Amino acid sequence: MSKGSTKRLSIIGAGAVGTSAAQWSVQRQIADEIILYDVVEGLPQGKALDISQTAPLNGFAGTISGTNDFSQTADSDVVIITAGLARKPGMSRDDLLDKNVQIVKAISEQAAAYSPESCLIVVTNPIDAMVYTAFKVSGFPRQRVIGMAGVLDSARYRLLLAKALGVAPGDVTALVMGIHGDNMLPMVRLANVNGVPVTELLDQATIDEIVKKTQYGGAEIVQHLKTGSAFTTPGLAAVEMAEAILKDSRRVMPCAAYLEGEFGISGLFMGVPVVLGSRGVEKILEFPLTEGEKAALELSVQAVRKQMEATGL
Repeated sequence: MSKGSTKRLSIIGAGAVGTSAAQWSVQRQIADEIILYDVVEGLPQGKALDISQTAPLNGFAGTISGTNDFSQTADSDVVIITAGLARKPGMSRDDLLDKNVQIVKAISEQAAAYSPESCLIVVTNPIDAMVYTAFKVSGFPRQRVIGMAGVLDSARYRLLLAKALGVAPGDVTALVMGIHGDNMLPMVRLANVNGVPVTELLDQATIDEIVKKTQYGGAEIVQHLKTGSAFTTPGLAAVEMAEAILKDSRRVMPCAAYLEGEFGISGLFMGVPVVLGSRGVEKILEFPLTEGEKAALELSVQAVRKQMEATGL
């Protein structure tokens, strides 16, 4: 951990998502020291310098720096891992697994060596396999290794519901569980607008369409961009998680957490609602599932186990 009351955040990977996370971190002022790391010489330094120049405009009084030397990230409280290849049109998240697992392994080893008390937030796709890789390689307790997926997927879900209802997105509460992929489970039963269930406000056909759009929301962005994938909201989603940890705010967010019997699942990372605080996952909020929800979640379990086996760990 960082020394004293100074909060240190390191962001690994200065690509689109890492840069977005760095921008949001400065804008949200969530840490005193922000370090942007990348293996490409000059890339993190240039981006950090650019972002640092926003300080007079947004009131940021901390520091942001770029480096190609991992030792400069030492004593971080939180390490956000975004490094890896991005999806291109026609690629599934699984297609990225082989190459990205090697990248995340190398990063996790260094993060554990230089910041042994940190919390790791993994953004690299396929997230459920990459967070498992970081967990196995780092040797950290399960509370301090977390995958970013549910915050992003739930934001997409909430926005789609808000548009269909004609209400403010911030007034929609909705949860996406399971894998960060086509078998993710948007929880229709729990979605509500300021307490009013969406099932009372929308017809089934509309809800079904929203669920489908949520599941394929990332692919739609990839199709438009052609040379990359979503970055603005993934960066903010990771920062939301980091902020909850750095400020010990005990926010409830859907995250990929390692399950040891919760929801009847053991030995893998799965998107579930958790309480985030200074120790990482302070608690997993477990609740009874319907038979239909259990069956849908089982599809995620099968897909994640397949990804886990492919990591070779």
